[in-house]
Amino acid sequence: MTERTEPAGKPAGPIESLNPRDLDIFEFARSAREAAGAVRLSQLPRMLNEVPVDAPDRDTVFTWQAAGFTQPELQDDGAEGQQPYLRLAIHGTAWLTCQRCLAPSEQAFNADPVFRIVQTEDEADEFPLDDDEAEVIVGSRHFDLVDLIEEELLLALPLVPKHEVCPAIHESLASGADGADGVDSVDDLPEQEIEAEERVNPFAALESLKKDGPGGKH
Repeated sequence: MTERTEPAGKPAGPIESLNPRDLDIFEFARSAREAAGAVRLSQLPRMLNEVPVDAPDRDTVFTWQAAGFTQPELQDDGAEGQQPYLRLAIHGTAWLTCQRCLAPSEQAFNADPVFRIVQTEDEADEFPLDDDEAEVIVGSRHFDLVDLIEEELLLALPLVPKHEVCPAIHESLASGADGADGVDSVDDLPEQEIEAEERVNPFAALESLKKDGPGGKH
């Protein structure tokens, strides 16, 4: 694939006239337009579901910047044409549930994906999923950029949200599951309990199935 070079031109039209919910993404890329804005978490219902009800702020703000550009590439007919691209940067924070102490934990989000814009789902399916140069999206004349922002934030959710240093421990850890004396702080928890979820062998379940299967050993 030809190396991408992004133009440093200025927006072709006033940024304030752009509606991120109804964007002609092909024209945006061809005109090398740029835009910026902000979106509140309350506008992203799937992301809002990840925020605990006792979070200090359930309606944080994410800022975004978008830039369209094209580059010459060989098309299906063998001719060289201008392929549209979109670069999207997203920054902000959201409160998630810490998996060690179960209290709200503020998590930073910084995403900077590049998208190759195609016209059909069939065309998108032609590109391998492991292509780390650019993601592929199906564009339209009425593209919802806010929906794409939410998708990228969901993909950026940490697998195990947690504080760097937990401010307190959960009541269940302090008293013990069986009502016995627990621990006084998160630092007193055995290391294997705190980080077990990060050291689980992803192939352990597969090996178990092999052993227990019809041809396995019992």
